[in-house]
Amino acid sequence: MSERSIGRADAPVVVREFFSLTCSHCATFHRDTMPQVKTELIQTGRLRFIFHDFPLDQIALTAAAVARSLPVSSYEPFVAALLASQDRWAFARGVNTTDELAKMAALAGLSRAGFDAAVADEALRTAILQARDETARFYNIDSTPSFVLNGPGAKNRKEAGSRSYEDFARLVQLAAG
Repeated sequence: MSERSIGRADAPVVVREFFSLTCSHCATFHRDTMPQVKTELIQTGRLRFIFHDFPLDQIALTAAAVARSLPVSSYEPFVAALLASQDRWAFARGVNTTDELAKMAALAGLSRAGFDAAVADEALRTAILQARDETARFYNIDSTPSFVLNGPGAKNRKEAGSRSYEDFARLVQLAAG
C-alpha cells in the first residue's frame, strides 16, 4: 500500500502515527495538537509525518478505504476532516454512517460511484487490514494513537496516547538527538 505522509522526505525525524478514524483519542490529537505540529515541526522541515491506517472497527475500516481512494494530496485533509467531525458521521444517534461518510467524501471530491466502489473494494479493505496487522506485529502497536519515532536519537521509539504539543515536540527533540 502506498505511503501517505506530509513533510519533507529528508526531514531529520520521522514519526509514524497509527490511528483509527473512530478513535476519540486520535481525534483529540488531531484537533488539539496536530495544527501546531504541522506549523512548527512539519512546515519547518524538522519532521516527516507518516500516516498508518489502524482501523479498530468496521466503520473505521470503511472510512480508511474511502480516504485511500482519494488522490494522495486529498488524503491528509480528508482524514483531518473525518477526525474533526467524528461525532457527526461515526457516532451520531439515528444517522446512517455510510450516508454521512458519503457526504464527507463528496465534499472531498469523490463521486458517489467512486465512494460506492471504495466501500465495495474488498481487496483494498483486506490490504488495509493486512498492513495494520503487519505493522502491529513489527512495531508492537496495541492502541491508538501510537507514534513510532525515528531519528538520530531514536530508533523505532514507540509512544502511545494523545499528546499535548509540548510533549510531542519534546519527543521529536529527543528523536533528533
